[in-house]
Amino acid sequence: MSDLAAASHVQYGTKPFKAILFSLFLAGFASFSTLYCVQPMMPILADFFTVTPTQSSFPLSFSTVALAIGLLFTGFISDRFGRKPIMVLALFLAAILLILSALLPIWSFFLTTRIFIGIAVSGVAAVAMTYIGEEIRQQDIGFAMGLYISGTAIGGMGGRLIAGVLVDFISWQAATLIIGGLNLLIAITFYMLLPASKNFTAYPIRFSRFRDAFVANLADRKLRILFLQGFLLMGCFVSVFNYISYYLLAKPFELSQVWIGVISIAYLAGIYSSPRAASWGNRIGRERVLPMVIVLMLIALWLMSIAHLAVVLAALVLFTFAFFAAHSTASSWVSIQALQYRAVGSSLYLFSYYMGSSLLGSGSGLIWEQWGWSGLTWVMTAVLGVALYGAWRLKIKPTALR
Repeated sequence: MSDLAAASHVQYGTKPFKAILFSLFLAGFASFSTLYCVQPMMPILADFFTVTPTQSSFPLSFSTVALAIGLLFTGFISDRFGRKPIMVLALFLAAILLILSALLPIWSFFLTTRIFIGIAVSGVAAVAMTYIGEEIRQQDIGFAMGLYISGTAIGGMGGRLIAGVLVDFISWQAATLIIGGLNLLIAITFYMLLPASKNFTAYPIRFSRFRDAFVANLADRKLRILFLQGFLLMGCFVSVFNYISYYLLAKPFELSQVWIGVISIAYLAGIYSSPRAASWGNRIGRERVLPMVIVLMLIALWLMSIAHLAVVLAALVLFTFAFFAAHSTASSWVSIQALQYRAVGSSLYLFSYYMGSSLLGSGSGLIWEQWGWSGLTWVMTAVLGVALYGAWRLKIKPTALR
């Protein structure tokens, strides 16, 4: 029986393994380009809708709040209806809603579509991680998770890059329509390419199972710390990328909107570091990798305070490299640690992750409006300091804390 179970899991290098990774790579791209294409357009949206810089972050923050809440339920819904059907439906809905958001540019309608986009994206974000945990052989999960996160990184970069460059030549509505159309094609490709689940077992939707799964995950000290890591690290990352546009549009940099879009290529560093983090963790231990990359984030954050464009851009690349290594390490750790209720463990981690994006991402706008980049740097230093302390506590055995 154990041999049959092992044989049912997809191994590195096989055709199904490649099909799964490419499909989930596309899903990550489509989902996160839909989610983050509004980020480089924040100054343009502020002018178009006559709102403040803090309010211009609402389209992204509303999406990520809805995404975070949706993550608590989509895992359980997929437990009943299957992994692939939920992800396919989510990709089609996200693309269609993005197209609708451009066709009727009214602030309230725009924010409403962004909320539903967040709910739709949750159908990919939580279920993809669960699919990897169920279908991929355990020793290959870290590598597969890293490559999936690379796809989300390319999606975030692609959405920002395409939108950020196009809006210097065409309207933000036209740029949004182009991204929506591209992602509709990706949804069709995903449906045709992703292998159906072989290790999925359907469960009825029961509140008692829902409750027990949450209690079991939250009772685990390491998982609680990892959930907090997701909140703090993602909150810091989004805060930097939300307001670096304003920082670089102002003196002494005065970059054009095209260059604001181009800085998204910093995500290439994350695409490199996400899968590498798995091998680093296997070689020297996840408990060592996580604090090391958080320290790198802190160093990069302070380097961005130096008013020299080359230094700021290099620091942004380093910051992105370190963040994605930290996220890859923490998320794969959750998938292994939350063995009994893996879907809920992934959902809780991502709930914390996107709540950090929403709450800290928009809240930091108030810091920016009052104290500018220096104030934002100090607050994010405090946030990363808490994350570093949490990473240190992950190294301590529970008996040592008594």
